[in-house]
Amino acid sequence: MTTKEIGDFGEKAACRYLKRRGMEIVERNFRTRSGEIDIIAKDGSATVFVEVKTRRTKDFGNPGEFVDYRKQEKIMKTAVYYLGRDDVEMRFDVIEVLYRVRLGKPWVSEINHIENAF
Repeated sequence: MTTKEIGDFGEKAACRYLKRRGMEIVERNFRTRSGEIDIIAKDGSATVFVEVKTRRTKDFGNPGEFVDYRKQEKIMKTAVYYLGRDDVEMRFDVIEVLYRVRLGKPWVSEINHIENAF
């Protein structure tokens, strides 16, 4: 699988997970010149901006650890652009998707949802 295919696989898994938790998926892969947001969802009155990190192993650390300060800044700037203002109830989450490959197909082995990650 290519990096893009792995990312798409993880984002789809994260969307299914969020829907099962009662959240509404508003948009995927929202892009501006300043950055990208993987998933934008509604959780009650809050707009939730979700960064998805998909990995096969934790050999180099938990996937969420790769959402560094620079990435957080880009996501926050893009979120304010998306909303048009910053006085709205919003939250920034990270979803870690770990997967395995069986018979040539990936399957989700673990999902970790970190609410209010930054």
